[in-house]
Amino acid sequence: MTVREKRRSWYFRAMARSVVVATHGHCLDGLASAALFTRLLRHVEGSSPLTFKYHSMGYGPGENGVPERLLVGDENAILDYRFSASDKLTWYFDHHVSAFATDAEKAAYAAREERGKGDHFFHDGTYGSCTKLIADIGAAKFDLSAEPVKELVHWADMIDRAAFPSAKMAVEKDEPVLKLMTVVEHLGDAAFLEKNVPLLLEHGIVALAELPEVKAAYVPYEGQQQAFVKLVEACAEVVGNAVLVDLSNTDLEAAPKFVTYALYPDRAYSVVLTRSKKKCKLSIGYNPWCNTPRTHDIAKICERHGGGGHPVVGAISLPSDDASTARARELAKEIARELGAS
Repeated sequence: MTVREKRRSWYFRAMARSVVVATHGHCLDGLASAALFTRLLRHVEGSSPLTFKYHSMGYGPGENGVPERLLVGDENAILDYRFSASDKLTWYFDHHVSAFATDAEKAAYAAREERGKGDHFFHDGTYGSCTKLIADIGAAKFDLSAEPVKELVHWADMIDRAAFPSAKMAVEKDEPVLKLMTVVEHLGDAAFLEKNVPLLLEHGIVALAELPEVKAAYVPYEGQQQAFVKLVEACAEVVGNAVLVDLSNTDLEAAPKFVTYALYPDRAYSVVLTRSKKKCKLSIGYNPWCNTPRTHDIAKICERHGGGGHPVVGAISLPSDDASTARARELAKEIARELGAS
């Protein structure tokens, strides 16, 4: 870098307004939402220089919002994640029906709208993905065409809604974007977002999935997929119209999705318990390929126990100590019986 280029870079950083983006981490919808929000804010701000810092948020035990200490930008956004009642928050997009952890957060959101300060706050639980919500709001309210990012919106929305043509497609992951999905689920921390949001905006989602470094990152997880299928087969228990899979005796940081639907296509619900060093996680879902109508709101079931999600899919996190693990096992059985009785 020449002296002139260094001076320009310094000047840009000194003059730029800082933007903090807290998005759902280890999730393709969270990554895509960060990319579309970055694109939207650049459009809204026009020629104003902006610098972006991304935070990868999780839903572990006690993680019910974005800590105040992270919201240090001139603009602060939360995407695809629970609402935080902070006066520092300037943008909000989410599509989870359980976006508000308590009535206090829900009241704070409503009060902000009543005071006329909610014009950059958007929550709609009818959307399958936050990515599509941002794309639609960008077009409707900010005159930003979604046409250049329609492929990204298509993939992110299909994945987050589990709207694949078949469970086989979701499990076998022949498409490069589904391999990228797996990489994001395992590696999608803040550093990953910092690197890949710009790449996603520059190249598009299919081109990003085809990059050599993404392909190389997927290789270790390809073999794990088959091992996971065998593990599910060994541990699965049919409970009426549900499948219960207790994997808490195996250390798993991330578990492949949709395997139970492929193995048990006629069962309507799935309850999978996994355990890592940080948490126990109950992943609960409705099988969209079972040809049986859904009769339960999974988000409401999860909310009873501190979790959340959507009517068709949700999760609950507990600590991973022995006592909490025992509680998680009982809870998994209890929920499986409730879902399986339908």
